[in-house]
Amino acid sequence: MNSKILIVEDQFVEANNLELILKKAGYRVFPTARSVQEALKIIGNETPDLVLLDIMLRGPLTGIDLAKTLKKENIAFVYLSANSNKKMFTDAKATKPYGFLVKPFRERDLLVMLEVASYLHQHEKDQKKGQTSPELLPQSNTPDALRNIIANSPDMQEVLEKAKMVAKADTSVLLMGESGTGKEVIANAIHYLSPRNSRPLVVVNCAALPPNLIESELFGHEKGTFTGALTKRVGKFEQAESSTIFLDEIGELPLDLQIKFLRVLQEREIEPIGGNTRKINVRVIAATNRELEDEVIAGRFRMDLYYRLNAFPILLPPLRERKSDIAALARHFLNKYALQYGKSLKLGPGAISELTNYHWPGNVRELENIIERHVILAEGPAIETIELKRNVKRTNDSEIKSDKLKTLVEHERDYIIAVLEKCNWKIYGAGGAAELLDINVSTLNSRIKKLGIKKG
Repeated sequence: MNSKILIVEDQFVEANNLELILKKAGYRVFPTARSVQEALKIIGNETPDLVLLDIMLRGPLTGIDLAKTLKKENIAFVYLSANSNKKMFTDAKATKPYGFLVKPFRERDLLVMLEVASYLHQHEKDQKKGQTSPELLPQSNTPDALRNIIANSPDMQEVLEKAKMVAKADTSVLLMGESGTGKEVIANAIHYLSPRNSRPLVVVNCAALPPNLIESELFGHEKGTFTGALTKRVGKFEQAESSTIFLDEIGELPLDLQIKFLRVLQEREIEPIGGNTRKINVRVIAATNRELEDEVIAGRFRMDLYYRLNAFPILLPPLRERKSDIAALARHFLNKYALQYGKSLKLGPGAISELTNYHWPGNVRELENIIERHVILAEGPAIETIELKRNVKRTNDSEIKSDKLKTLVEHERDYIIAVLEKCNWKIYGAGGAAELLDINVSTLNSRIKKLGIKKG
């Protein structure tokens, strides 16, 4: 490995530790720079492939000041510290680094971060040069765990490429994207491509857990610890020993539990309620449909936890941005449900056109539900037209741009209200909002409460 790394860090012990790890891994390491001025002098003589950059440095200039120069020079960089100051956090994010490493960091996390940063930087350079790859994952070379995921669009191909790359690394992964984009599907793929695939993936929906039971559900409890604790409970993290735990809707975790979850990531240990601390060997994949950066700035999500989770982020695009996948997905679901209900069906060109031009606020999950409903109702050999939700306005490109002025939370609130109104505010049972949204009733009730939704 011949990549050249510059460490910009004013703490001797941490800089020396970094240098030892990097040299052991085969990287070429420049002499450590203790300030922005020293770093600029080194860069003036020879360009590094990547810079590991502390935020707080000696002298009047910070790592953020240096990052702006690195961006202009097209030099990749990763921040080394997570400062708790919200303004500094915002300023650091604005420089668009390839990642953050939280002190103290582990050797494995550092090396994975470097691989990720190098991959992303090279991909960005190729895009600027106009070099595009028509197919990142040729079908013949696609692992089985990814082969059944429909991904004709470049954005989804990139998602699969990242999933394939991170699967073997055994680092934490953060899956981001709107509800219904397929985050659990990607989590499953990462797990079954990993060395932990001999054990089942443990799935936890954080939004569906009652607040008073979340800690017990995740970490377990001893018998007699509290009223109702008649037996010992083994928590989800312990159930996932030597395997992977998928924490869906991680943004719903209360702040006090975020602290305990951070300890799991940092120390690889859990403390059951009423029990003793014990070490665990678990890989964490987390997912959220929230903008966690906004949640951090608003004080609802811990900054240090965000940095820990954000070691390898994967953003899943909404279905409206991957139109080339819609017809293939629709046919896939058609075949699935036609077989299930004992029918032989095809989609007519008019139906395909309607599906392709729809805005899909519920993403792939909504598409699957619509296809299943039409398969059940179909009486002839073909589905020629698609009945879409008329209360959801079809949106052209200019309207989409103006809609982005709303936050994801506002979009989610509007969408849930629209579905509730369509169901006459019926939440559970046949034809209820939970069924249409394809989510658990307790999850929907939790979202209604959190979003402050009330019947007008």
